[in-house]
Amino acid sequence: MIHNEEEYKTTQERIAYLQKQVSHLRKMETNLENYRMSATSFLAEIDRMNLELREYLWAYPNQLAESQKTA
Repeated sequence: MIHNEEEYKTTQERIAYLQKQVSHLRKMETNLENYRMSATSFLAEIDRMNLELREYLWAYPNQLAESQKTA
């Protein structure tokens, strides 16, 4: 889970990097099966990180502070 703005920004950067990797793979891979096998893990990780971003943005700042105190 993302706990602060620094982690939030880092996660956004990681998503952008993975999206660039998939974009590059789309341009370079000529075999559909190879492309899909390679892209699957990137896309799954992007989905997972997007869910973390959503959870962070959904939480009110006070909730984040309280969850850090109890952790």
